[in-house]
Amino acid sequence: MPGKEKKGKVLRKSAGKKQKKPEVDILSPAAMLNLYYIAHNIADCLQLRGFRWPGAPKSKKGKNKT
Repeated sequence: MPGKEKKGKVLRKSAGKKQKKPEVDILSPAAMLNLYYIAHNIADCLQLRGFRWPGAPKSKKGKNKT
């Protein structure tokens, strides 16, 4: 029928309710054990924890498969 348009339902999340991420202790024994296995030296350790030196190349998340 002309003139009548069907409107779909729009689901929106309320802006006031954001889930808070839990605080993570990067110095906990479990975190240290994980770091022991993935970091090869102190520079790797700091970079993996988010402390990059000035001029460091920005790393891309994930690996490109060719």
